[in-house]
Amino acid sequence: MDNHFIRKLFEEHQKLHNQMPGSAACHFLEGIMQLLFPPLSEQRLDTTEAVAVYAEGLQIELQQILMNLEKVLPAPAKQLSEEIMQQLPTVYHLCMTDAVAIADGDPAAQSITEVIRSYPGFRAVAAHRLAHEFYRLHIPFLPRILSEYAHAKTGIDIHPGAKIGSHFCIDHGTGVVIGETTIIGNHVKVYQGVTLGALSVDKAMANIKRHPTIEDYVIIYSGATILGGNTVVGAYSIVGGNVWLTESVPPYSRIYHRPQIKVSQVSEPAGILNYSI
Repeated sequence: MDNHFIRKLFEEHQKLHNQMPGSAACHFLEGIMQLLFPPLSEQRLDTTEAVAVYAEGLQIELQQILMNLEKVLPAPAKQLSEEIMQQLPTVYHLCMTDAVAIADGDPAAQSITEVIRSYPGFRAVAAHRLAHEFYRLHIPFLPRILSEYAHAKTGIDIHPGAKIGSHFCIDHGTGVVIGETTIIGNHVKVYQGVTLGALSVDKAMANIKRHPTIEDYVIIYSGATILGGNTVVGAYSIVGGNVWLTESVPPYSRIYHRPQIKVSQVSEPAGILNYSI
């Protein structure tokens, strides 16, 4: 690299006042996951004292991370780290309702332990529930770092601002996108490729509700796209695969996409079509 570019990079580095390694935040998230969910743990905590010591170590780790952001935090790092740790029982309870919903809703699931250990939907929502607590406390940077880490691990993109009720089930999950102002009720089930997004990406809409509301006991099948801050999917509705929805539907609705598919047969095909993909 030439000296002019080196100098430019040096000047950019000097402008950085809130240095916080993303790896530290991701390490903290993994530590929380291992504390709350023993099937993910790399070590066995054999006594209550061991659990307490492990949790205290995580709080110290979080406080040190937040101290790097002290100038832009809404409260002292120590206070915020304590508030996050105090929310862990709520996070744990909600995550366990998710694990139950996945285990009950997926015939392939053998146990809740298997769900916690190996299901990307569970891991993505668990990470989201923690990231949401940071978001709720107006802590900068960390919520998105945690959510994007989970996104990279699972292929499921949930903005930390989204509000998600209990017993949330993401089945398969690859390609699911849930926007910042989405509101999801209780006992909702979502399949792969679902988008809960905004009708517009205009920056002027940053502080208004841009994403849909999904009420209780709704099922949304793969590939469905639901857009708009005024769009409400009523309770107990079913949204079929590949549906494009930009307006509200009442409770107990059934919304389906009917593709035009033509099937024909010939008695003896002249040749066999052999496609290589």
